[in-house]
Amino acid sequence: MAIDAKIEAELRILLDKQEIHEVMMRYCRAVDRVDEELLRSVYHPDAIDNHGLFNGRASDFVPWCIKQLREVYTATQHLVANEIIEVDGDTAYCEFYFVAYHRYERRGEPRHMTAGGRYVDRFERRNGQWRIAERNVVVDWQRVDKVHEPDSGMFRLGVRSRQDLAYRR
Repeated sequence: MAIDAKIEAELRILLDKQEIHEVMMRYCRAVDRVDEELLRSVYHPDAIDNHGLFNGRASDFVPWCIKQLREVYTATQHLVANEIIEVDGDTAYCEFYFVAYHRYERRGEPRHMTAGGRYVDRFERRNGQWRIAERNVVVDWQRVDKVHEPDSGMFRLGVRSRQDLAYRR
């Protein structure tokens, strides 16, 4: 059965958007799991990342980011929501809304920094792979709160090890 050219073109765009979405999900996993190899894999080798505190080549951003994640933050979580992906051949112009949580200590007290903003990106497909060619992080709001630990008598608390409930099956 033949697929007409219009439907085939529309399917290609849907597949492109899904591939770009998956790159974004790998980006979030890489940052939150502090996975340097995975983080490198979402950028083209000559990509640029304008990330606020860091502005430059993504190849320099990756080790800088991993160092920050290991030395400054004790936990992070990046959630990506509203996505607009405009595919134009082998280039895509994207806007992804995010909420990012960062846990750290200041003067011995745990803090949470929460930020809402957008990744305004240009993706390119090279050698059949979509990756970030240019990333611009736009922060729309931010707040810092003191941490109030949950009452362990009221909740089952998660742990960052194989002792966590998720590993018991």
